[in-house]
Amino acid sequence: MEDDLLTIGRFARLCRVGAGRLREYEELGLVHPARVDPDSGYRYYARSQAPDVLTAALLIDAGVPLAVVADVLRGDERTRTVVLQAERERLGERAGRDSGRIGILTRLSQGGLPEYEVGREREPERRLAAVHLESGPGDLGPRAEEGVRRLLGAIEAAGTPWLPPLVGLFPLDLAEGMRIAVAAETEEGEAPGGTEPVVLPATDVAATVHEGPYAHLPLAYHALFTWIHDQNLQPHGRARETYLAAPGEADPERLLTRVAVPVEPRRAEEAA
Repeated sequence: MEDDLLTIGRFARLCRVGAGRLREYEELGLVHPARVDPDSGYRYYARSQAPDVLTAALLIDAGVPLAVVADVLRGDERTRTVVLQAERERLGERAGRDSGRIGILTRLSQGGLPEYEVGREREPERRLAAVHLESGPGDLGPRAEEGVRRLLGAIEAAGTPWLPPLVGLFPLDLAEGMRIAVAAETEEGEAPGGTEPVVLPATDVAATVHEGPYAHLPLAYHALFTWIHDQNLQPHGRARETYLAAPGEADPERLLTRVAVPVEPRRAEEAA
């Protein structure tokens, strides 16, 4: 069992939530660590706890009472299905911003996490023009949209030719005040006014393609980090999202996003 346990930081990354949120869930009695070291106090989690964390995050963000969240997490499969479907119907009465949560709740209520095809690929060096923004875990979507508007506005104002698709750059670990970026490859490799030059070094990546709304992307990240762990690799750098079919080009359910995380062999002390 010890080999299957992850530190709180690595488990938070696996679930695409901040470590602080895991501590909150423990304090609220929702998701407890699988093990707490009696000497150091370090928290360790099992990968099998990830669906509970994803479910709790979605329900709490949607305003579901904590008592109901606790019932979902503690109940058997039938109880979870009934409660999740009820919450899906309740959220269905809301518009726009909750549509992503509805979709993930539907998936979770119908049998758990979807499968993704993950592979290791080699990416060449890329030189991009980027707009950087500060964000928190809860407003990644709106901040990224703002970045797209600012980036395309700067490129258009400068008359700089660029090559789609757009690229999003995100920290591996989510936290308040983190720096994210939206970037594009320009024909001359220049960064027009209002943007910054960014060089993405050549690297091996673990990559998968996500089909569906951006609000469902945590499921793709979960698949990626699970695969990285299973392959005994070490993630590093920033996650790279490439928007192959973006809004305006496809319906929300048909959006295509390639998600890639740079990887390298895990060092012996980290694998221990």
